[in-house]
Amino acid sequence: MAEQITLHLQGEGAVTFSFSLEAAKQLKRSLADLLTRLKAIAARAGEAQARAQKETPMEFTHAGEVFLEVYCNPNLYPSPFAAKLMVTVRDERIRITGEVDLPRMVEDLNLFMEQVA
Repeated sequence: MAEQITLHLQGEGAVTFSFSLEAAKQLKRSLADLLTRLKAIAARAGEAQARAQKETPMEFTHAGEVFLEVYCNPNLYPSPFAAKLMVTVRDERIRITGEVDLPRMVEDLNLFMEQVA
């Protein structure tokens, strides 16, 4: 059974849609991996070779009642706290795209998982 998750977009606004606990767990794993890579980038920031090493973007997709896509290029941000995610939620009638701060996405996801579990 899919419950409702609310993601708070940067600035004002939020989007609420059906999301499953299993999909939330998969997204949480993707975000944990992204956080690890962003921390590594921050740790290498002072090194000369840091610019030569490029991380691959994080891309998460989930097709449920709506299609969810989350994208982040970790090479653009100096720390996990500065990172932003591009989020797209769409179905055959509507498409919503916006940015979500990474810490806010983690907070929204954790809240959803607490409520559902």
